[in-house]
Amino acid sequence: MVERQTTVGPAEGLHARPAAQFVRTARQFVSDIKVIKDGKEANAKSPLSLMTLAAKKGHQITIRAEGADEQAAVDALVELISREEE
Repeated sequence: MVERQTTVGPAEGLHARPAAQFVRTARQFVSDIKVIKDGKEANAKSPLSLMTLAAKKGHQITIRAEGADEQAAVDALVELISREEE
């Protein structure tokens, strides 16, 4: 299992377009991937589940993956969600 904490970068937070892009990226991996915020856990491959976390810009989240490509999954998703949008 690999997990890493990061800060949400996009202005919209983990909602709408950023959430859809996050899910598309997560679905490229075979690992089981979760996003954790304030003790609540969401499936990273489910847009609806992700949006229930209400993660906004500046919030701390943890991305946890378990499986064959866990390290690559966590690295890619942390890179994606921590980027500031221009």
